[in-house]
Amino acid sequence: MNLPTGDQFELETTTSTGDVRATITAVAAGLRSLTINGIDLVPTYADDQTPPSGSGIVLVPWPNRIRDGVWRHGEQAYQLAITEPARNNAIHGLLRYTEYVPVEQDRDSVTLAATIFPQLGYPFLVRTAVRYELVSDGLKVTHFLENVGGEPAPVAVGTHPFVKIGGVPTEELVLRLDAASHLEVDDRLLPTGEVPVDGTEWDFREGRRVGDVELDDAFGEVASVDGVVEHTLVAPDGRSVSVWADDEFAYVQVFTTENYPGESRAIAVEPMTAPAEAFNSGKGLRWLDPGEQWELSWGIRFAGFTAE
Repeated sequence: MNLPTGDQFELETTTSTGDVRATITAVAAGLRSLTINGIDLVPTYADDQTPPSGSGIVLVPWPNRIRDGVWRHGEQAYQLAITEPARNNAIHGLLRYTEYVPVEQDRDSVTLAATIFPQLGYPFLVRTAVRYELVSDGLKVTHFLENVGGEPAPVAVGTHPFVKIGGVPTEELVLRLDAASHLEVDDRLLPTGEVPVDGTEWDFREGRRVGDVELDDAFGEVASVDGVVEHTLVAPDGRSVSVWADDEFAYVQVFTTENYPGESRAIAVEPMTAPAEAFNSGKGLRWLDPGEQWELSWGIRFAGFTAE
C-alpha cells in the first residue's frame, strides 16, 4: 500500500533566466519536482506514492548500505535495524521515513529540520536541517548537522536525486562523471575493493550514453575545480543538467532503472560524502565532537536554455 508523503512545500522565483519552481516533501526532506521555464529537471511522482527508488530523499547519518546492519567501533559492536531485507543490509540512514519540520520558509526557499534520536545501533543525538533554495540556474541544497549529544557521533551525508531534461528521452542523454575510481561490489552491493577506471568500462569521464549502460555503482576519486565536484548529463542538442557538490562529497552513486513511474528510463546521480560500509571502513566517515557542527552543499544546474 502506498502512503502519502505528508506536507509539501512549493517554491518559485523568477530570475533573469526565467521561472524556477520546485516541490519539496516534508517526509525525508525530498525533492519531488524541479523545473526551469517549464522544463522538468527531475522526474516526479504522484502525491499518494512513496518516493520511487528513494527519489530525491536525504540520506543521513549514512548513505548506501551497512553489511548485516552491524558496525564496530573499538571493541563495541552495534546492530542497526535491517531495512533492506532482501540483502540483509541497513540502507540509507535513519530519516528515510521521518517527517521533517519547517523552521524557515520564503517564496523561493525552505529549511526543514529533523533530529536523529538515540536508537537501535545508533546511540547518538544529532540535529539535522536541509535548506532548499532556488537559484537562477536551478537549485542549491545545504545540509546542516550538529552533535547535541555527549559523545562523538559518526555521520555521513548522501542524497538521492533523479535527474532528466524534460522532452528528451533519458536514454539519449550522455553521462559524464568526473571520477577516477570505481568501487567493486559483491552480490549484496557491498564494496570489495576500489580500482582505477582507466581503460575500463567504468570510465565515464568522456561520457557514455545512458541507454547503453545499467548502473547501480559507486565511484570515488572525484575531481574538483575550486572545491566543487560536477557530474553532467548532456542532451543531443547540447543542453545539460548537472549535479554539483562541495568536494566533501567525495563519492557518487549512479543508479539506472526502467521501473520509475511514467519514465522509459530514469537515472539517479547521488552525491555521497562516504560510500557503502563507511561505518566499518572509515572511508569518508566524519566523527562530530559534542557541540560540533557540519555544513555542506550540493545542487542541480541547467545549462543551454533561454528565457521565454
